[in-house]
Amino acid sequence: MGVNLKDIVPYRQIEFDELKGKTIAVDALNTLYQFLASIRQPDGTPLMDTQGNVTSHLAGLMYRTGRLLRMGIRPVYVFDGTPHPLKKTELDRRKKLKEESQTKWDEAKQAGRLDEARKYAQRTGRLTKEMTADARTLLSLMGVPYVEAPGEGEAQCAYMVQKGDAWASASQDYDSILFGAPRLIRNLTLTGQLELQLVELAETLKQTEATREQLVDAAILAGTDFNEGVFGIGPKKGLKVAREGKTSEQDVGAPLDDVRAIFLTPNVTDKYDINWGKLDENKLVAFLNGEHQFSENRVRTTAHEIQKALNEQTQQNLNKWF
Repeated sequence: MGVNLKDIVPYRQIEFDELKGKTIAVDALNTLYQFLASIRQPDGTPLMDTQGNVTSHLAGLMYRTGRLLRMGIRPVYVFDGTPHPLKKTELDRRKKLKEESQTKWDEAKQAGRLDEARKYAQRTGRLTKEMTADARTLLSLMGVPYVEAPGEGEAQCAYMVQKGDAWASASQDYDSILFGAPRLIRNLTLTGQLELQLVELAETLKQTEATREQLVDAAILAGTDFNEGVFGIGPKKGLKVAREGKTSEQDVGAPLDDVRAIFLTPNVTDKYDINWGKLDENKLVAFLNGEHQFSENRVRTTAHEIQKALNEQTQQNLNKWF
């Protein structure tokens, strides 16, 4: 779910050309869940191979990554590590919502209400360990680097941007800003349905007239993945209370200092590398076509396009030295 700060966080609409040549740290699970929600058949059934394994996330990951690379954008995917204990309530809530949506999806399918069925189906997506392992395998075969976060993926993304190893974090959520990312990209979807947005931490703090600590408090008051927040308080009112220094532990539904620490001193690591590997076309075909019945022709076509994009970017980097 993340923290919804759209009412107080300014953004600038940008074009994809502005990201050319830049490395973007992408919240991997956030992205994979997008694919699970959107890549479905008319009745809401996800793409699956002949063994019944869901493959929507693999299709989305390969084709979106390929398009980004062809546009000169270098995505580095960051996977979540162990969730913080304070996230258990939120994870339990999500699980219950998925179970309820599954029941409503089944009922709508049986009644032939396909639009309704698809709506509920989009809320049922589950990422198993096997599915995320397949996603990592796919990235490796494409030569695309990924990073294992010790905790929250968005916290690690933010840290990589702070260090200069990535230009921006990419996620639909706003948590990266709370974790201290100087820049956040939203709607890196390539569908054309949503405008590409750039959120900058410095501009956010300037326009809200808040410190980062106060912005974090505003989020805590409104509710995060780690606490329920205060009933009746949204981001705007939360910001007002935070700027007045009136945030209190008895209101936020969790140990205040512990929730603050999740955002202000997050669990991250500097033990990672984002070196690009080599695309292995034959192994990629064996994995996607042989194991998951993707179209061989389409896989090879995408592989050639990705390799061409990588070659062009490598040549551009070499030309900088001459």
